[in-house]
Amino acid sequence: MANLRDIRTRITSVNNTIQITKAMKMVAAAKLRKAQNRMVETRPYASKLSEVTGRLSSGKNQAGSGLFRQAEETDRILFIVIGSDRGLCGGFNNNLFKVVEERLNREFSAERSEGRLDLYCLGKKADAYFRKRDYQVVQSWPGFFDQLDFDSTAGIMEQVRNRFVNETYDAVYLAFNAFKSVIVQERTIKKILPVHTEELANNDSSSDRTEYLYEPDTDTILNRLLPLHLTMQLWGAVLESNTAEQGARMAAMDNATENAKELEQELRLTYNQARQSAITTEISEIVSGAQALEGS
Repeated sequence: MANLRDIRTRITSVNNTIQITKAMKMVAAAKLRKAQNRMVETRPYASKLSEVTGRLSSGKNQAGSGLFRQAEETDRILFIVIGSDRGLCGGFNNNLFKVVEERLNREFSAERSEGRLDLYCLGKKADAYFRKRDYQVVQSWPGFFDQLDFDSTAGIMEQVRNRFVNETYDAVYLAFNAFKSVIVQERTIKKILPVHTEELANNDSSSDRTEYLYEPDTDTILNRLLPLHLTMQLWGAVLESNTAEQGARMAAMDNATENAKELEQELRLTYNQARQSAITTEISEIVSGAQALEGS
């Protein structure tokens, strides 16, 4: 039977853990509400921008922007992976990273072996995971979510766009956790470059088919909107990932609290059993001693 002092020490330690996990759950819940509001407020603008861009691109086979460039052979590929800066959020990071790794091994193993596959990693966890496995992480942004703002996201996408237009990359993919609910995240990988006019046209889901006149002309406006459209795709993915992270952390801390409470109950039961056994042993020794004295 375990020593009573050791069991008491473990119970105290578990109680301290419960207090920590409960506090972390409350903090995550507060951050989740803020992140969710920010994400929801952004969606109407992104949706309307996508709709307008789709309308402008409707019926076009090729626009003047280099963002539509279709390479005859995909020589170099870029993956943008959005993780988190902190842990204690269950399988939030590893589940996404394993999906990305499986996709890379299945479709881009040749590019990786030949050094033609680059990764941009947002968040410390993504950077650490893929560097450890010898992926070619050319740029990373650890601490990205400590100061989450639109300008830094726009700067990253501007760099990606320039490298695509300059033919450094022939295809760009975006991988992130999409927020579905507090306990559900959808691992998402989508191709964002080159831009396909058919996909943009499908974004125009409005029933309004009025013909508009554009000044100065459709191509000029489209070429101004396309960079913003791509930036909003990355910004939306960042907000989705941040919201999903807080939800995952809140759920993980709730599970940890419940598990710690169950462990505390088991320890208290073990403690009471050990204490009862010790008392019974002491009583037996006292009775045996008394009987020995009487016999003498």
